[in-house]
Formats: sequence, structure tokens, C-alpha cells
Amino acid sequence: MHGNDKEIDKAWELLFEQHRILERVCADGTFRISSAQMNKIYQARLLAKFDKSVQLPKIFRDHKLSILPITRGTYLIGHFNTHKKIEYKSIKPIQIKNAPLLETLDAQNLYSEAAALLFAYHSGIINDIMNCDKVYFTVNGRMGSDKFSFSIDNNVNPLSPIHIDVINSQVEIDAGFESSDAFIVCEAKNQAPTEILIRQLYYPYRLWSNKINKPVIPMFLAFSNDIFHVFVYEFTDRQNYNSIVLKDYKEYTLADEDISLQDIIDLWRTTKVIAEPNITFPQADSFERILDLLSVLHEEELTHCEVTLKYEFDPRQTDYYITACEYLGLVERNKTEKNVLEYRLTAEAKRIMSWSRKKKRLELMKKILERPVFNRAFKFFIDNNELPDKQSIYSIMKSVDFPKKINDNTIRRRSSTVLSWLNWIIRESSVTE
Repeated sequence: MHGNDKEIDKAWELLFEQHRILERVCADGTFRISSAQMNKIYQARLLAKFDKSVQLPKIFRDHKLSILPITRGTYLIGHFNTHKKIEYKSIKPIQIKNAPLLETLDAQNLYSEAAALLFAYHSGIINDIMNCDKVYFTVNGRMGSDKFSFSIDNNVNPLSPIHIDVINSQVEIDAGFESSDAFIVCEAKNQAPTEILIRQLYYPYRLWSNKINKPVIPMFLAFSNDIFHVFVYEFTDRQNYNSIVLKDYKEYTLADEDISLQDIIDLWRTTKVIAEPNITFPQADSFERILDLLSVLHEEELTHCEVTLKYEFDPRQTDYYITACEYLGLVERNKTEKNVLEYRLTAEAKRIMSWSRKKKRLELMKKILERPVFNRAFKFFIDNNELPDKQSIYSIMKSVDFPKKINDNTIRRRSSTVLSWLNWIIRESSVTE
């Protein structure tokens, strides 16, 4: 995936100006644009795919617009409500105990979407979801949508949904699973996004609902932090894009040893504290997202923009989370032969990410607890049997000598990251179950 978020913003600003798109949307409700028109300015495939609403170009966000494909090579712009927030519930994952031992599908190396999907199929996750012993992996890849129509919610006038006709648009299905009485269309991600682009489920759902007699079940699979998050949806009104509702949510994980609180305390006691690095102190409150980023970089080296696009960050978040990984010594910068700056896992991080879930978690905790601030904050937890509040963390940070000096206001903001990472460490222990 290539591209530059600033270039995409500029390209759309120029397209809006050239084709008077805002005027046309205000007058007609929608505006039709072709990939040929877009390619004159920038690559159409990069100008039309935004898995997360925050990735939409600024001019779209400012005017509550979105974009949908309607034919092979034609797109429609309007005040469409195209995305849906998703929530990861706090439940105990189901243990996968009978996964096949395969040399070509390593359970410790499921960092691509394809590998995660294949493992979900071969380990029995899909059978459990479909409540059926016999399930077949029958469909994947790109195909035409055939012809269908639908209504979609209007971001500006909720009482006036917008009608859209689709004729042979390109549809991509990550996987289709068929049993004796149902067919699942699945969209998969090898991270845990906070939103889904409904189109990625709705278009395949409409295509296959018109082709077969069995019920078509939309499913979203997110593989993150060694856990399979499965969202099973239903469109309550086939003609309504936004009628998607969650019917079931499950989590699955490989059978592995639990991490006990004593394991973590023993790790802390044997961890040698090292000096704070000459890197900006992290501002990245979700350690789960750091794990996701490490997983993405395990597959390939990526530029700043590629991280932003692939991981569904906004550009500022990319900076925060890359810096957090650098702070822990897990990511490094590399310049290619073409003098392009890329980010990659360090050799140590590659080793860590190839280990079992328990061993990997403990080693990442060690990387955190090596740093003086986090080590002293964890000692507070041991001494007081409770996590430090932000004021206590502020006092700890004031006592540490940082190579990169930070002022009081920054320390107070960064204290939330310290607290969040400590929370992650404690949540990973079986004491919270």
C-alpha cells in the first residue's frame, strides 16, 4: 500500500475544485466520478478506499461526505454514513485446544490476514461459529457485484436517506464459508480496528444473497494480540445499508499457560533497570495497539504513510505509536536504496514476536519494566496493592533523569501512558479473571 495522506488531501481538493463537487452534491444530492478522472490527479485506488472514517480526506470530513463504488470504475460521493463503530467486549476467550500441528501454518506466526483466516478455519473456530461439523472454505478474492439497489443514511438530513444503484462494482471477499444451512461472508483484519467500513460486508452480502438460497451471514474477524475477535452481524433490512446489527460476539485463543501475578512480580524482581533512552517519552495509551503495530511490521517494513493507511491510524497517532515502539527498542528506522524512510522491527523484536503467547507477553513486560519510570511505578503497585494514581506517577517521573527533558505539563500528560501500560500488564495476569 502506497500513498501520502497529504497528497491525497491535495488531490481531492483539486478534484473538488475542477468538478465543482460540493456544488453538485448540494444541488443533486450526490456526485458521480470515474477512476479515469481521478487517475489524472492521483491513483484512483488510493483516492477511494478508506477503511476508517478518520482516513477520509479532510474535505470529506469537513462536509460530512463519503465515497462508494457503484460500477467497475465509477464512484459516488455524497453525505453517506458508510462506517460503523465496533466494541471489543470484556469476555474470557474460548480456548482452542485441538488446533492441528501444521508446519506450513505456524500458530505462533499468524501475522497476515490470510494466515489468521486459514488458522481460524482449520482450528475449528468457523465450525463453532456456524454450529456445524462440516464447513467448507468456498469463496475468496475479487468478483463482480451484479446489480442491486439500496438506501443509505444521510449524514446531513437523517430523514432523507439516499438511494444508490450498484451495477457490477468490484467486490472483494476475504473468505466465504459454507455449511449445510448457511453461508458466511467474512472480512478479516490482522489488527483490532475501532470501526468497520460496512461496504466490505454489505456488498458481498447483497451479491451472494441474490445468488444462493441459503441465509448469508456477514462476519468480521479481527486477529489481534493472539486473540481472534469474531463479530457476527445481520442486516435486518436487505435494502438498507445501515441496518447492520451485531448478533453474536466471541473470542478465541490458543491454549497456553496463564500468566500469574506472581510471574510478573518475579519478572520485575529479576529485571535489570537501564537508563531512559534518548527518545521522546511515549504518548501511546493503548499497549494493545502497540502489539498490533508490531504485528503489522512483522510482515513487512513500512513507511510512515503505509503504517497510517494499513493500521488505520491518523498521521499523528502513527508518530506516537512508532515513537513508543522505538522507546522500547522494538522498532528502528531504515532508509531504502531509494532514500525512502521505512520502519522495521529490530532483530530482538522479531525474535519476541515469534514466541508463544505467554513467553512473548512476559518479554514485552520486561521491556517495559526495564525503564526506570515503569519499574518504580510497578514497585508502587507491589508496595500498595493498587496502581499509582496520576499524581504519584508525576512524582515518580519528576525523580527520573530524562536525556530528553520534558516539562511539567508534558509529564502530567504522559502519566496516562504509564498508567495504561501498567493496566495492560495487570490485565494480562490471570489474577483479573
